[in-house]
Amino acid sequence: MKKNEQKSSLALKVIPLGGLEQIGMNITAFEYEDSIIVVDCGLSFPEDDMLGIDLVIPDVTYLKNNIERVKGFIITHGHEDHIGALPYVLREVNAPIYATKLTMGIIENKLKEHNLTNNTKRKVVKFGQSINLGQFRIEFIKTNHSIVDAAALAIYSPAGIVVHTGDFKVDYTPVFGDAIDLQRFAEIGKKGVLALMCDSTNAERTGFTPSERTVGRTFDILFQEHKNTRIIIATFASNVDRVQQIINTAYKFGRKVVVEGRSMVSVIETATNLGYLSIPENTLIDIEQLKNYPDEKTVIITTGSQGESMAALSRMAGDNHKKVSIGPTDTVIFSSHPIPGNEKAVTNVINELLLKGADVIFQDVHVSGHACQEEIKLIHTLVRPKYTVPIHGEYKHLKAQAKVARELGYPKENIFILQSGDVLELTQEKAQVTGKVPVGDILVDGLGVGDVGNIVLRDRQHLAEDGILIVVLGLDGASDELVSGPDIVSRGFVYVRESDELMEEARIVVNEAVDGCLSRGIADWGKLKSAIKDALGEFVWKKTKRRPMILPIIMEI
Repeated sequence: MKKNEQKSSLALKVIPLGGLEQIGMNITAFEYEDSIIVVDCGLSFPEDDMLGIDLVIPDVTYLKNNIERVKGFIITHGHEDHIGALPYVLREVNAPIYATKLTMGIIENKLKEHNLTNNTKRKVVKFGQSINLGQFRIEFIKTNHSIVDAAALAIYSPAGIVVHTGDFKVDYTPVFGDAIDLQRFAEIGKKGVLALMCDSTNAERTGFTPSERTVGRTFDILFQEHKNTRIIIATFASNVDRVQQIINTAYKFGRKVVVEGRSMVSVIETATNLGYLSIPENTLIDIEQLKNYPDEKTVIITTGSQGESMAALSRMAGDNHKKVSIGPTDTVIFSSHPIPGNEKAVTNVINELLLKGADVIFQDVHVSGHACQEEIKLIHTLVRPKYTVPIHGEYKHLKAQAKVARELGYPKENIFILQSGDVLELTQEKAQVTGKVPVGDILVDGLGVGDVGNIVLRDRQHLAEDGILIVVLGLDGASDELVSGPDIVSRGFVYVRESDELMEEARIVVNEAVDGCLSRGIADWGKLKSAIKDALGEFVWKKTKRRPMILPIIMEI
């Protein structure tokens, strides 16, 4: 043990900046004296009421305010909910990135897209290797997940050791590479672990998560049963092991493989270049060559397993794909579970595919990448932490893991269900939440980061629900008399050509409101606009029980 790892009475602060109360946007700061390290930096996808929003990233005000102490980002694996916010956060908190080989390959693709490659320091770390950052030493431990090269972290600090599992499962027969390094978890457990931060995503599920390899056997059976149709398989772009198994089965059955979807092409290219994906010669063909082969000799691996409207499978289902049209000679396999909240979108795509006559298979062709209860128990038993902190999940998932910890004999006061922003202070003697730091959602819309807030979203909701009425009128600059209008333009409120009477009455109401103000000598534009809004708003509500946005525009003539 190094000098700075001697047990200290000073507290280690654990500060989740996102990733609790939700699936996604994982980011946690660890702070000891003058050093801060950040584990993961993910995004989440917008809720239904976030109209027009593309991505949601964490508020990193706390890191910006303490930038001189931030030593680096340590990334557990290459999923969007762990790396997706990096290009946005690095612009404000430029610190080195430490990750395993494939994870770094995927991150570098992102940095290239955002022109950040030259001014971001990066270091590829091997399993078993440690890096020293200020008061911390961080060791990368091999785990299994639905993407290769996933790591757990042992974070050594003067206050003690924290083990952070990242997203993990226990897979004794992984498709690529070694099984999870349970021995190392046990060795670290023997040193005495202060706290375990463990993945809670599947904490409600009993038993063990099946091995990824079981999906390969399912593919073999499905390909055997559907020898006379083209096979289209939708899965997560990042699930390299799943793609490997599809390619293996396709090769076995003499089928050519097409990869479709930008993110899928990008990840497969990166994984192949780094040696994590082995593609037999002459198996992969370009989408342009599909027409040269009979349907029953081809397989398409595509994005869109979550019903995303712009993904390749959704475009195929909606007849909007330039190269692939779906018909009765197609078998479509969904090799994923819908992420909570995506069920309706996935069902819509399935219905569209079935309407086109395709055979759709969406059961038993997926295994999770997350640990179930027995694996959570196993990690706790090996690591033997003093305190346990459930992470990665909605409140119900965190509670489910807390229940598992109670079953293992952990006292209630040693289990901490945190909220994003909580500051958990840990020492050998005690642990307690001592405060809060600012956290929240920063919304990304197109090129704008954070320029759409609650007020703009409220306006979008208002426009979506009730539409807008624009009132245009011209005033004489000298005499303050009405010289043109009022004209009323409606968008999303009523169809004007069929509502002549309503619009004429509305014009009269606005006219009376403007005349009333001008006759009393009120020519202040702000007061005029308020009078127009009040009068027209009341009239429209009485007539239609709707509250459109009213936008008066006054021009000086």
